Amino acid sequence: MRATAPTLPDREPHPPSLEATRRRLSKRQAEVVMQLVRATEEEVEAVGYTGLTVRSVARRAGVAPATAYNYFSSKDHLLAEVLWRRMEALPPVDTTSARSMSECLRDTVRAMVLITAESPALVDACTVALLSANPEVKHLRDRIGARTHRRLAQALGPGVSPMVVRVLETTYSGALLTAGIGHMSFLDIPDFVAEAARLMVGGPMASVAPSDASAQALTEMGR
Repeated sequence: MRATAPTLPDREPHPPSLEATRRRLSKRQAEVVMQLVRATEEEVEAVGYTGLTVRSVARRAGVAPATAYNYFSSKDHLLAEVLWRRMEALPPVDTTSARSMSECLRDTVRAMVLITAESPALVDACTVALLSANPEVKHLRDRIGARTHRRLAQALGPGVSPMVVRVLETTYSGALLTAGIGHMSFLDIPDFVAEAARLMVGGPMASVAPSDASAQALTEMGR
């Protein structure tokens, strides 16, 4: 989920639109896509990744399978769309307050983690889906990676080396994977990423001692 561009603008070039991957949709079409997205969330809770199919999602959404396939090429595409829409719905990173870099980074990562962490079934399914070679999934994976890069860069603030942002992206992705296989808690990821930034950046964060959870996570990652 790493972004390929070395730098990214602070904001999207255009406001979010009613759009599925590479498609401009009418209001009615956007409603159908949203029905399918919501049905995917419900279906994966019921049957998990293995039991999920585009047909079963279409049935739950109350639309014909052909209609669902008109918008989504596979179940991996559906799951990637679920994750992208949750990421897109996050509020902007708050860079206006007097909070420390550490606090801002923790809050930013916590918001990204919580978009799936309340559902282990969705985490597992999205983790598998994002590894797909499907070109539609790749398109969404790149968008998710670019948004993650941008939010981490905004939380760190100006003057931080782009390499620090890239390393934190890898740290965040690795922590998600580690939590996904049960070696750390998703709720520990914000502290873990903030501690990684503290080690690299120093400055205002240098006086922040790592929490017990963060220290334990670092130990687990090193095994």
